[in-house]
Amino acid sequence: MVLVTSVRDYINRMLQDISGMKVLILDSETVSNVSIVYSQSELLQKEVFLVEMIDSISVSKESMSHLKAVYFIRPTSENVQKLRYQLANPRFGEHHLFFSNLLKDTQIHILADSDEHEAVQQVQEFYADFVAGDPYHLTLNMASNHLYMLPAVVDPSGLQRYSDRVVDGIAAVFLALKRRPVIRYQRTSDTAKRIAHETAKLMYQHESGLFDFRRTESSPLLLVIDKRDDPVTPLLNQWTYQAMVHELIGLEDNKVDVRAIGSLSKDQQVEVVLSSEQDAFFKANMYENFGDIGMNIKRMVDDFQQVAKSNKNIQTVGKYMRTWPDLLTATLSTKKMQGDVSKHVTLVTEMSKLVEARKLMLVSQTEQDLACNGGQGAAYEAVTDLLNNESVSDIDRLRLVMLYALRYEKENPVQLMQLFNKLASRSPKYKPGLVQFLLKQAGVEKCTGDLFGNRDLMNLARNMARGIKGVENVYTQHQPLLFQTMESITRGRLRDVDYPFVGDHFQQGRPQEVVIFMVGGTTYEESRSVALQNATNSGIRFIFGGTALLNSKSINTVYYMAAFATMILAIPVLLREGNGIMSWFEAHPSPWSAVIIIFSSGVLAFCLNFSIFHVILSTTAVTFKVAGNLKVVVAVLVSLLIFRNPISYMNAVGCGITLVGCTFYGYVRHMLSPGTPRTPRTPRNKMELLPLVNNDKLVGKVYSVFTIHCYVTSSPILDSENTICFSPIC
Repeated sequence: MVLVTSVRDYINRMLQDISGMKVLILDSETVSNVSIVYSQSELLQKEVFLVEMIDSISVSKESMSHLKAVYFIRPTSENVQKLRYQLANPRFGEHHLFFSNLLKDTQIHILADSDEHEAVQQVQEFYADFVAGDPYHLTLNMASNHLYMLPAVVDPSGLQRYSDRVVDGIAAVFLALKRRPVIRYQRTSDTAKRIAHETAKLMYQHESGLFDFRRTESSPLLLVIDKRDDPVTPLLNQWTYQAMVHELIGLEDNKVDVRAIGSLSKDQQVEVVLSSEQDAFFKANMYENFGDIGMNIKRMVDDFQQVAKSNKNIQTVGKYMRTWPDLLTATLSTKKMQGDVSKHVTLVTEMSKLVEARKLMLVSQTEQDLACNGGQGAAYEAVTDLLNNESVSDIDRLRLVMLYALRYEKENPVQLMQLFNKLASRSPKYKPGLVQFLLKQAGVEKCTGDLFGNRDLMNLARNMARGIKGVENVYTQHQPLLFQTMESITRGRLRDVDYPFVGDHFQQGRPQEVVIFMVGGTTYEESRSVALQNATNSGIRFIFGGTALLNSKSINTVYYMAAFATMILAIPVLLREGNGIMSWFEAHPSPWSAVIIIFSSGVLAFCLNFSIFHVILSTTAVTFKVAGNLKVVVAVLVSLLIFRNPISYMNAVGCGITLVGCTFYGYVRHMLSPGTPRTPRTPRNKMELLPLVNNDKLVGKVYSVFTIHCYVTSSPILDSENTICFSPIC
């Protein structure tokens, strides 16, 4: 309850101290923060008669001086500029400004200079810069969730914005909790390290006074980890209620868009709410498995029939006894119960149809065997059979091959190649390059934890015992790697070498509060593990957060991104350069020559980007940068020899230093490489010899894999706001 309560308290304080009719103005991010914890009826009780987006308010010029404007927005430069315009021409009687995070001094000065009409009554910071979907689970809903997987040289400014947004979200969580944590991070993740150090700098240096709260017996712990350490969890089909709805139908900000369900009648509502705060049945069953949900819904329907029958008797008596208050109460209660019954029956019925149509029970059993059990030969046969099954969808085939590759990456490259070929023939739009990219991002050499329980002796013993005793449910036997991490923290066995501390702030004793933030996104299966761990009363309260919520559908966003980008850019190009393009066409005697030139330039641009990603993929980002510097020197020397272009003394010295540096870099790489000199990415087996063309456009689809439920799956991998999460299969 801690996260939801914190956000609700902020909104209550924001609204109850301002009397009279109000308009609540939000931005594209705070609208999710508010809507997930506050209903429309509750806003009406606070005299909020209008809810608007800051973008639409900026366009409208209608005066509403009878309303008091309550702004709750993120302190971004874009929002400040929109506020500046609105304050210069105020439409409302009063303006109350609330920001969801830290406001910079320069932004305060900008707002003060713009408030010439003295319309602003107050400016405050209410730290609710996150979406509190569940009591102990939060997300930042970052659209650019894929950026952390790109090399820094590809988009350094985008990666910096990504890190800044994550740091802002983490800071808001601890300001809401009124705590300053000890910070640790996953050693194998550069992104986790960067975010951890920037967060520490904010809390202990730049804003140390703001985070100087009353000290407790033990400092809370912030652990920053990387989703790529556990690529398996997002790839699995889910069988608990909340996770299944998110995977099969879609769950965003605790709302389900039911328009995709074709069997609905036209008079049914477009969205239904699945919130543990507003729906008692969902709260009791959100972590239950699919079989138990069916039985519980049957009991719910039986109870509703009994209540409906009882209300009929009340209505009959009411004709003679005039018990209208009782009749009204019973009618309202029945209506609410009827809505809940209809909602859950509709969702479960639709999911049952999808499970049957996609043969998900058969697919999921193989997925669970790949994730939890050994036996490479049997696994290969099971995956091959499902790849040949016409009822299995393309996305399920891809996930099966990915799981097999993650589990048996080093055991039998020949069989893995055969599965790649089978996948390419059965599902042509998913090339083996997607799987290869996943292995490079999250393969066995990249993982910190014991992902498959075959490294640690204790995990091996546990798996053997489970094999002897059997499992209660073969579809939910997998436990995410996060469970092992929480177990290690509870027992005080989280190794410093794998999860180092930031700075000189160390943990004294066992923490009582732990915030685990996962870069790359979270899943509802992991959220369930956190809730169950908190229910054990271990003395530690865990809070789990991430950059996005992942499921297996996010890969499609990046898959079709190129086509959308073309349509989006076509209109601006025609508006800004249309006359020049037409003049250029007219200058050519034949339009075909102009078309060929334009098409050729596009092909050359694609080849350039393709080669850049190929170099980075085949070597390292540092090698790519060194090669770029060497290219400049070669261009200067060629221009000197062929065109006799003069160069200054400083140019010559610079070229010399560059050549020495490149030579020294090559020498160091040679000395560090064992045996025959070769780059770290040189193909070492048949699988890595697959043509690059099979990587399925690394610039787009490949990068999307991970944000596929990391991988198969709701934040991607080109620089687009619609990227995958896996948010990419992520």
